[in-house]
Amino acid sequence: MNPISEAGLSVPGRGSLPGAIVEATIAAGTLDILSAFGFAGLAGVGPAAVLHFVASGPFGDKALQGGGWAFAGIVVHYAIMACMVTAYALCARRVPALVRHPVRAGLGYGVLLWIVMYWIVRPLRWPDMPLPHTAYGIGNALFSHCILVGLPIALIVSRALRGGVAASPSVAIGRAERE
Repeated sequence: MNPISEAGLSVPGRGSLPGAIVEATIAAGTLDILSAFGFAGLAGVGPAAVLHFVASGPFGDKALQGGGWAFAGIVVHYAIMACMVTAYALCARRVPALVRHPVRAGLGYGVLLWIVMYWIVRPLRWPDMPLPHTAYGIGNALFSHCILVGLPIALIVSRALRGGVAASPSVAIGRAERE
């Protein structure tokens, strides 16, 4: 007896694509936001300011003023992540190589997401914000997008489309690289 499923709140099961989209959104979204908090913290910026900045994307500069905008920022962050995961999952259903080679595909997807976010979205929304130009700035953004976002998305979606459950990410990575 599961009180969550009895309340009608169950998430589609493991091995299903909708379940994988939810799982990958939570995993990659959490890893990504924790990375943003960590790197921002190293620069002296707190988590609330990071979330206000995220909220300011769709809601404008008023979100930078504080208040409840941190909550809006976390909602925006996970909504964007859900779109990223869904886009990958829909492509993976049509491109078998994404399922057969999730490590390479995930790393490539991370690079694609980095290009879209840093070279298209940010300049359109914040034209005066400088583009990444230091090895440190580019490196931490690529690390976050490739290792913490693209890779988990690809591994989780690949597992679902294969219909199996990997024992652990390291097992899944090893198996994916051998194939």
